[in-house]
Amino acid sequence: MLEVAPLLLGATLRHGEVACRITEVEAYDGPNDPGSHAFRGPTPRNAVMYGPPGHLYVYFTYGMHFCCNVVCGPDGTASAVLLRAGEIVEGLADARSRRTSARVDRDLARGPARLCQALGIGREQNGHDLTSPPLTLEPGALAGEIRSGPRVGLRDAAERPWRFWLPDEPTVSSYRPAAVRRRRTT
Repeated sequence: MLEVAPLLLGATLRHGEVACRITEVEAYDGPNDPGSHAFRGPTPRNAVMYGPPGHLYVYFTYGMHFCCNVVCGPDGTASAVLLRAGEIVEGLADARSRRTSARVDRDLARGPARLCQALGIGREQNGHDLTSPPLTLEPGALAGEIRSGPRVGLRDAAERPWRFWLPDEPTVSSYRPAAVRRRRTT
């Protein structure tokens, strides 16, 4: 998973007429990672993470957004890479129609939920084989530096430097640590 994550930078995720060049990802190591959906073992929600590799794990979060991961571990081992951000390189009109709140094109797929919305990815794509149209992942030619740092918005294991991005890329999402939960006193 740590080997695969940087290789996804520069790759193109294509869904129908819309294509997105991946600029930011985060790695998740299943049962060895308290930040992973698979940390406590298999469930109906995370079953796709257990393989086979090369499929899309799509989940619903915060009761309103879909996010997607590329499954990358061997069959039977939960491991995936969250696609955090990208640049829409084809199908701008379709992406804009799905993301009407984006004021500028760099924000169309800047963040994991926005990326899914711009590409029209939802629950029905969960488990999709990424070699099979209309939803495919195409390798990219990446030249230049890759940066890594802590993952975004996690309470557990956020400090692991498993977030990878292309420096100076305007579509990379802003880093935000998880909000600290405070106990209510009455």
